[in-house]
Parts: sequence; structure tokens; C-alpha cells
Amino acid sequence: MTEFLLEFFSEEIPARMQARAADDLKRLVTDALTANGLSFTAAAAHSTPRRLALVVDGLPERTADVREEKKGPRVGSPEQAVVGFLKSAGLASLDQCEQRDTGKGVFYFAVTEKAGRATAEVLAEIIPTVMAALPWPKSMRWGTGTVRWVRPLHSIIALFGGTILDGGFEIGGAQPRVVFGNSTRGHRFLAPDAFTVDSFADYQAKLLAAKVVLDRDARKAKIKADAEALAAREGLTLSPDEALLDEVAGLVEWPVALIGSIDESFMDVPSEVLITSMRTHQKYFAALDSAGKMAPRFIVVANTETVDGGKAIVAGNERVLRARLSDAKFFWDQDRKTKLEARVPALEKITFHAKLGTVAEKVTRVQLLAAEIARTIGADVDAASRASLLCKADLVTEVVGEFPEVQGIMGRYYALGQGESAEVADAIAAHYKPVGPSDSCPTAPVSVAVALADKIDTLVGFFAIDDKPTGSKDPYALRRAALGVIRLVLENGLRLPLSAVFTAAHGAYTVGGFAASGSVSGDLIAFFADRLKVVLREQGVRHDLVDAVFALGGGDDLVRLLARVKALQAFVGSDEGANLLAAYKRASNIVRIEEKKDGASFDQPVEADRLDLAEEQALFAALNAASATAAPLLAAEDFTGAMAALANLRGPVDDFFTKVTVNADDAGLRVNRLRLLTQIRATLNAVADFSKIEG
Repeated sequence: MTEFLLEFFSEEIPARMQARAADDLKRLVTDALTANGLSFTAAAAHSTPRRLALVVDGLPERTADVREEKKGPRVGSPEQAVVGFLKSAGLASLDQCEQRDTGKGVFYFAVTEKAGRATAEVLAEIIPTVMAALPWPKSMRWGTGTVRWVRPLHSIIALFGGTILDGGFEIGGAQPRVVFGNSTRGHRFLAPDAFTVDSFADYQAKLLAAKVVLDRDARKAKIKADAEALAAREGLTLSPDEALLDEVAGLVEWPVALIGSIDESFMDVPSEVLITSMRTHQKYFAALDSAGKMAPRFIVVANTETVDGGKAIVAGNERVLRARLSDAKFFWDQDRKTKLEARVPALEKITFHAKLGTVAEKVTRVQLLAAEIARTIGADVDAASRASLLCKADLVTEVVGEFPEVQGIMGRYYALGQGESAEVADAIAAHYKPVGPSDSCPTAPVSVAVALADKIDTLVGFFAIDDKPTGSKDPYALRRAALGVIRLVLENGLRLPLSAVFTAAHGAYTVGGFAASGSVSGDLIAFFADRLKVVLREQGVRHDLVDAVFALGGGDDLVRLLARVKALQAFVGSDEGANLLAAYKRASNIVRIEEKKDGASFDQPVEADRLDLAEEQALFAALNAASATAAPLLAAEDFTGAMAALANLRGPVDDFFTKVTVNADDAGLRVNRLRLLTQIRATLNAVADFSKIEG
């Protein structure tokens, strides 16, 4: 078995494209290998700013010989059938076919034997095809070339078993062909000379000697460890930022972490602004003191070593940072001169959506809805209304205009500075939350009310204009908004009737003259059911159990629904529940078949005096007892208790199916027993629609 090594060496590939490109390269090559009948034991892709690399182990020297057989027409068939068969098989005459007796007659068979090919030939063909198929988000032409690629390409390593493959990549135009070779280059400044390699181990070792850390995860680990060590020397900790770490790993081949200082004059600017400015524009990491507050230090990762230990690099970055933070401080100082409330009219100039009005109109709707939600969940109505009025005002501030990532956060700072209560200020900051599965969920009642109102207003508006998510398309992040509402409700245990809230939200739109279509409550409840399945699936709950509970109606109380689903999950996971589910399906199948046969239903009451056998009498009594016990428990939302009452049916149901013949010769007896089976179904369906449960 032999190793295949591939490297594309180019100008700097944008950091955001590298990891995806490495995955795409691995996928395209391995798919092509499989399509050509080539097996392998392992494949690994790597990326740095100037190279994509792939190593595939365990390839055979040749593809396998292939014998293909194609059955043709019966011997003696019409000439037209024979000619068509020969053409489809690529043969000239029947002399090239075999005749075989299949037991059903003698037929022609075309037998083709294809000799295996050298793997090196196959690889040489695959490489240009894969290069053309790499789905770069953006690509370019260079020089006189006509072929597009991500950045100008300098060289291609293509080795199979240490031998250079015969071939290359055509750039087009007057550009010379990039011929497959065995040489590459190291770090642009620290080791720019070319060197040759003969295997992946040799390649990786020589790159490291040439100041290139090939493995992306190794670069990330080195950046993090070195940055943490620099911070620790000054009694600080590194502010965690996985997204920035991933980006910086795509900017450097030889990471060198350095620490610099931030002028104290900037430290009165909110840390979120400082950190956002540093990470967005300069790719710097922040450091935190022992209290978790931002320290006047930053960590920059250089892509080179210097004779002065990085002093000049740090000084240059400090100089650039001063200019950046001067702008941020100026915006901060200017913004505080105008109160948030005075900025609200400016929101009339920002369009929320062409069919749904301006942001100012959205604020008015959110105010009304937040007050209603606050009353329902026991939050301060006035504080919720005030926070809703101000929650979008920071959108027209200079800081948020420069750094949109801090919207809401800046609103909190401005609100506190102008004397708003902490409750109102916190709600302004939290009203966008949670923005994703890893984001924290507000718990303060006023914050929860405003966050719910903002998301529900958005959902109702877009559903009312029939601009719903379709397939993988969700341009307005409505799925995320629904998941946010679900988390806010469930994590805070809110008994919030969503149907009524959706109706109230829609009413606010119609009063404003927007989204005047029919009710959207039903569509939204169905949409939330699908989103809830996603949430519960992550918690290990089966989707069919959610369907079984939603089928009962009343799915707008998510807390009650979740309690019922979890009780149902425990029930069907028990022996009694599994047996009853099987009995339910058996009873339902019998009733369905007999109803179809008779053209009648059997949902009438059971006639007790016609119960002939002890087993059917016992089942009838057990069903009545279970219903009587479960009903008040269901009303009290003791779903576990209600299902425990159903569990008592196992014995009587088992005895019934063992001893009783449903389709008795006596027509009246048969009908009564079918009614009894229908009662089994009805009793269980009071807890959940068991017909929706799989298994």
C-alpha cells in the first residue's frame, strides 16, 4: 500500500476559507478515489495561509481488474433486438458474445474484461478535476490566465509513493502550466528558499524546520498556550474567544504571541467596545484581571520572529491601536450627550421591512406586547414598557454604527448613564438574547418580557406577510427567533398561552396598518412544534412523542406540553407502557379493519350487561377505573400519575387478548367487544395520541 501527497502552494488564502477548503479537498479527492475503485486506509487534509495539503494512506498500486456481464436477448430474437443489444454493449457482432442456457432459454451475454489501471495515472487525472471543482466563495484570474482559482498558484506537490506524478494544471492564456513536482517553500520571510520532499513525514518535518506549523489545530494550540502564558506573567488571564483564535490561526504559519499596552485614557470606554474594536480591526486578544474586568493589555500574534524580540512590532501595534481607540472614545463621548429617548424618533428613518414598517413602528408594537406579557408573567409592566421604548435607540448611536456587534449592550450603558433603573437597562441589553444555542438566556422578568415581545413581533409579522422559512432558507432567522422564544419560556417555566400572545401581536400589526392577513396563530403553533422537536431531540426525546402530545391540542402552553412529553417518554420506555402501546396498536388495527368491513364506527358506549366473559368484564372495569383516576390527575397536570394509572391496564388488556375472541359468532357480542377495544383507544388517547407513537 502506497502514500499519496498533494500540496497546492499559493499566495495567501483568506483565513475564513481555509478550513472549509481543506475539508472540500479531502471530500473531492476521496470521492474521486472511491468512484475509480481505489480503496485507502486514511486521509487527512491541512491548511495554512499559503497552502492546502492532503495525504492519503493505503492506496494500491493499481485499480482492480473488472469483469462486467450484460444479459442480452434470447437466441433467435428479432434482428432489431440483437442490434440494439450489441450497440448498448459496445460490440460489433454476436461472435463477441457468449450463449448461455439460463434454464428459461438460451440467451446472449456480453462479457467485458477491463484491466486495472496504474493508480498514478488515475491520480494525475483526478487532481486537475478536483482543483476545478473546489467551491471557493471567491476566486480570481491572474496575469493572462483564463482559469479562476482562489489566489495565484505557484506550485503543486503531487507524489505517489515518493514519485512525482506526470501532469500539471493549466492556467490558460499565456501563463505557463503548473507542472506537478516535489518542491515547496517554507515561511515567506524566515525560510523562503525552495526544498524538495519525498513523503508526508518528510514534508511536515521540513516545513517545521522552515518555520511553518502545518497542522491547524497545532497552530491554534500554540497561539492559545503562548497567549495565556504572556497574560499569566502579568497576573492576567486570556479573554476566551474561540472565533478569533480560529481566524488568527488562518493568518499565520509561524505564530509568535506578543503583549502590548493600552493607554489608560481609553479604559473608561466600555470594555465591549474596546474588545470589539481590537478583535474586529486588529485581531488582538484581550486580557482580564483577577476580577474578570478588561486589563489595559492586548495580545497580538505576529507571523514572524524578529531580532529585537518583537519590540518594534508591539510598538507599531500600540500606535495603530491608539488611533483606533481614539475613534471609539470619541464616539462614546459624543453618544452620551444625547439621551436614548431623544433618539427614538430617528428610528423612523430605519426600515424594519418594506411590508412591516419602520423600526420606530416595531418599537411601538413591542411596547404594547411586552406590557401584555409582563402582566401575564408577573413582571413590572411599566419597566417592561420603558425598556421596550428604549431598546432599539442605540441603533442610531455612533458607537453601534461603527460596531454593530454591541447593539443592546451599548443601550444598557447609555440607559444607566442617564439614570434609568438597572431593571430597564438590563432588559435593553438582554432583549436580543438568546441569539444562539450557546448564548445565555435572560431570567429577570422584565428582560424576559421584552425579549419575548421582540422575537414574537418579528415572527408574527413575517408569518402574516407569508415570508416564512422554506427548506434551508431562513433569511430573517425566524427559526432562531422561535428557538429563542422556546428557551425563554421553558428555562423560566412560564405559563404563557402562546396562541393568545400571537393574536395580540398580530392585532398590533393590523392596528398599525400592516400584515392585515388572517390569523397566523395556527401556523406559528405548528412552526413552534417543529422547533420544539429540535430542542427535545437534543435532549434525547423522540419526535413522535412530541407529535403524540401536540395532537391533543393545547400546544401553546410549552411548559405543560414538555411535562406531558417527558412523562410519556418515561411511560413508553417502561415494560407496562411498551406492552400497552402494542395492545393499543392491536386494538386500533382490529377496530379499523372491522369498521371498514362494516361501514360503521364502534365508538358507542359499551353495554355492560352484554359482557360475557370474566376477562372482558375485568377489562371494562379497569378502563373505567383508569379513566376515573387519570382525569383529575390530568386536570392537575400530574401526567406521571395519570400514566401510572394507565399502567394498571396491562394485566386486564393482556388477559383480554389471550382469552377473548373479538369476532364472535354472535353479532351483538362482536359489536360490544369492538366497542370495548374502541374504549381502550379512547382511554389511552386522553393522555396522548398513541397512534402517533412509533414502535
